[in-house]
Amino acid sequence: MLTAVLFLGSAAAIYFACEYFVNGVEWLGRKLGVGETATGTILAAFGTALPETAVTFVAVVFGRDAAQKDIGVGAALGGPMVLATISYAVVGFAMYWNRRRLGRSTHVIECDSTRLRRDQAWFLSIFIVKVALGLLVFRYKPWVGAAFLVAYAAYLLRELRGAQVLGEEFLEPLKLHPKGDPGLGWPLLQTSLALIAIAIASKVFVGQLENIGVWAGLSAQLVALLLSPVATELPETLNAVIWVRQGKERLALANISGAMMIQATIPTALGLFFTSWVFSRELIVSGIVTMAAVAILLGLFSKNTVDARLLMPLAGLYALFVAIIVVM
Repeated sequence: MLTAVLFLGSAAAIYFACEYFVNGVEWLGRKLGVGETATGTILAAFGTALPETAVTFVAVVFGRDAAQKDIGVGAALGGPMVLATISYAVVGFAMYWNRRRLGRSTHVIECDSTRLRRDQAWFLSIFIVKVALGLLVFRYKPWVGAAFLVAYAAYLLRELRGAQVLGEEFLEPLKLHPKGDPGLGWPLLQTSLALIAIAIASKVFVGQLENIGVWAGLSAQLVALLLSPVATELPETLNAVIWVRQGKERLALANISGAMMIQATIPTALGLFFTSWVFSRELIVSGIVTMAAVAILLGLFSKNTVDARLLMPLAGLYALFVAIIVVM
């Protein structure tokens, strides 16, 4: 019972802290003159991907033993799989159910297909290398982690190119200073406190995942694959539902796409730096399912219009993964 309470409590703490983090970062971006794309799609994606990244960081850097480090590796693989299957499927389901309320005559999703296709192609190329490294053992593997950080930096530079500064009228009030101009100090304080809260809650979360694995007789990596991503990728999923209900499916898809790029690079770099990065059978299956989902997305986004109903079956790939793991 204590494990369950700590598990759910730490997960909730991560989510609430991320809300403060995103809000604070958006104001920091405005005060520092960061471009509109960074304070919108990129920072939103970074904020909602932060729980999974934090779990990986805490597990691989501060893990007391191999079991806790395995949780970090599993989380680094499970996050992209959940985003590519469940999160995109949720956009499809949400659009299907809200079509009439939004006054849409068709199930077509309003999105930038070219940009999404480009993001998925970039993700897939990076993810293939990520999985291939999990099958190889060589002396200088940790140094390859730097290449993944460079890849994400290149992605950021591409997204920032030509962006304009976001005006304060488009920002929600700063949570710690909702009235008047908060200056630079208050956003910086809020962002710092949120990061500290996320780090503490993530450390508790990782410990409870290990306890759940022992109780259920499952390996640490398998627990991280099945439980951690579904819980920590919930912000992207809930954001998708909210944005689609508001008729802003462009934001929903961009948030998921941006989060996938983060999950393909930063957690991978951390795993390569601090673990052996050698995959079990479950992790290999997870990688294959993720690549299959992204291949389907590439096909869908290759067209000028995307039917929401075609995104819904992606959830079946996650169900297939669970079924394969059960019979293995």
